[in-house]
Order: sequence, then C-alpha cells, then structure tokens
Amino acid sequence: MGVVIVGAGQAGMQLAVSLREGGFEGDVTIVGQESYLPYQRPPLSKAFLSGDSDFESLEFRTPEFYVGKEITVITGEQVVDAAFDGDSGTATTDAGRVLTFDRLALAPGSTPRKLPLPGAELDGVLYLRDLEDALELKARWADAANVVVIGGGFIGLEVAAAARKAGKTVTVLEALDRLIARAVSPITSEFYRQAHERRGTSVRLGVKLERFVGGDDQVGPRVTGVELAPDADGNVEIIPADIVMVGIGVIARGDLAAKLGLETVNGAIVVNEFAETSDPRVVAAGDAVLLPHPLGGEAQVRLESVQNAVDQAKVAAATLLGKREAYHAVPWFWSDQADLKLQIAGLSTGFDSTVVRGSQDDEHFSVLYYRDGRLIAIDAVNDPSDYMAVRRALGAGANIPAELASDSAVALKTLITAGS
Repeated sequence: MGVVIVGAGQAGMQLAVSLREGGFEGDVTIVGQESYLPYQRPPLSKAFLSGDSDFESLEFRTPEFYVGKEITVITGEQVVDAAFDGDSGTATTDAGRVLTFDRLALAPGSTPRKLPLPGAELDGVLYLRDLEDALELKARWADAANVVVIGGGFIGLEVAAAARKAGKTVTVLEALDRLIARAVSPITSEFYRQAHERRGTSVRLGVKLERFVGGDDQVGPRVTGVELAPDADGNVEIIPADIVMVGIGVIARGDLAAKLGLETVNGAIVVNEFAETSDPRVVAAGDAVLLPHPLGGEAQVRLESVQNAVDQAKVAAATLLGKREAYHAVPWFWSDQADLKLQIAGLSTGFDSTVVRGSQDDEHFSVLYYRDGRLIAIDAVNDPSDYMAVRRALGAGANIPAELASDSAVALKTLITAGS
C-alpha cells in the first residue's frame, strides 16, 4: 500500500514519521507547496523574527532523515486534483506530476484571511503565515520606523512585541472590543492590552478601517499609512506605517477535500474521532480539520495548534495502519509576547465562571475557567506550575474545586480531585 500526504507542515510530517514508526512498509510521499522541507511555523512570529533563530533551527528533520526513513518529500508543488478508481487513486500536482496511492492523507493547513481594503496591493502590506512571509518581513525590518499591526490575535501581538523590542513605533488596530477575543476571557484580554501599552505599544480597539494609504518611491507604490473610518464629527485619522502586518485569522484549505466530495464546513474538513473523513479511505489532520472535541462531548472544534497537529496526525497514522485509536488529548497553546509567556490548556468556550490566581500587576497570574462547577481550561501568564497542574487534571478527567483554587498560596497540584 502507498500513502500520499497532501501538506508538508507539522501534521503532514508527523503523519509520515508515525507511519514509519508504526511499521508501515509501503511508499510514503509528502507533497508540499513550499520549496522547503517541513519546518516549524510558530517561531516565525517569535524567535525567527527577533533574530534569535535561523532557518536551520526551524527544520524538523535533516534531508538525510527522510532518506533514511524512505519518505519521499516533494517540495514546490501543490496537489490540485485527486480521484479514486476503485480502491486506489491518483493525485495530480500543479506541475503535472501524477502520484498513485491506496490511501490519501490530507494535511493542507490554512491560508491567511485577506483584508479587502482599497490599497491592499501596496508594497509593505504583509501577512505572516510561512517562511517566505517571514523573510519578506525581516527584509524590511531594519528600515521600518513605524509598524502597524491589524488584528489583535496571537500572531499580531507577537509581531507587535517583537517590533517594540526592536525600538519601533507600534500601533495595534483591532476591530473587536478586546484582544485575543476568540481564545481568552475579558480578564486576560484586558491584561494584555495594558501590558502592551505599558511597553509602549498603542492599542486601538473597536477600530473601523477605510483604506491603506501609499506613495511612490524607487520600487513603486508603497504603503505609508492606514486610514481609519471618519469619526462622528467626520474627522479622518491616518496612522503612519512603513510596514502593515495583517493578522485577522486564517481560512482552512479544504478545496481538495471538496473536489473529492468529502464533507466540509466553511472549508474545514470534517473528521471523526479516528481522523477519518466522510470517505474512510481518506484521513485528515491539522489546521484545516473540524473534529470532535478531543475531551469528549457533542461539540466540534477546529484547533490551530502544534499540539493538535501532532496528536491528530498520530491518530490518522494509526487509522491507516488499521489501529483505530480515538483522539483524546488536552488541547494546549502558547504565545510568547516580549517577556510574557501565555500558556493555555483546555478550551474555555462556554465557561460560566472564572477564578483568578496570582497578581496581574506583577504579570504572574492565571485564570481558571469553570462550567457547571467543572474545570475546563486555564490561561497562565508566566505561571507554568499552574498551567501544568490544570493540564494534568484535564488529562485525567479530574477537577480542581473553584472554592479552593483562588488561594494562590496553595499549589494547584495539591487541589486536584478525582473525576466524577
């Protein structure tokens, strides 16, 4: 049997490695659109942008590793079509290459959501999703004095923190009324607003944008600012910008899945707990996947994280190997913004109460989320011990009683009670 893996990101690479580790002896081929071997993406907005890491440190494995494992990696090509003919099928790339397979694995990832404003084509309006994006941003870094970040999510705030560390004037423009609104509570959102402003970043919430402003230089039209929508009095404000970094979310790349007739929702590929799509000959993993909540329940979730890419890819590989292992894992995420390390375990969606431990003024605290008296998640800022305690409790199906958790003098790990 041969497996073709569409996508050379974290999930695609992990799927291939897990197949070999599981004893799979057939052909394994990874096809990636980028011209690089699989590499880590999270450092692009953190250490790589700040100059604390280089490309070699981003690579998951050396070229020799893939040769030794007999994993074929095709770079610089995108699978644009695939079809089954009985129990086998073919995949065709944009270069005209035809690959045969018995099983297909989809790990296409996602693409940045574009901002359809006048002037969006101006030089200097950038997005950050892959290495080429990061290299382009770094190439402009030294000569940029004013950086505008559109979007107050994780990537936007990480870029903003790196820009302030480099001494630049930074403005964050967010359309919603708080930062990181999809992932954290208003408590954590407000802390990060104040923390970034203490470090010199201007954070503007509830902003409506009008257009990108530009001027000509030696290389053509270049962005010079972001114009805000007129205020109630008709006044217009333009925020100066040498670089505009847009980070307003991503879109699942489910086009190939749709061509195969697989079930998708808003572009995301629907899978079951075994990473099987609506066609059991096809598995899927990673950012582009809509999956059952990995801690149980009726909810379906889409998780954009390294943890999910790795753990779900292992489940997908096991399914291809004939070992049906249901996906059960604690979702976890992290974000490094200047000297602030945010660690999240669990999913806080649907919480009805919170408990705050530690000191927000000292930038060392955690927010515990509860639903019906049960612990469901934590945001931990510079507090790894609380984070690990909650992650361990969630993994064991245990609880930490809310009425006991508020005393930060008591270690959370001592409060874990058996699950009911």
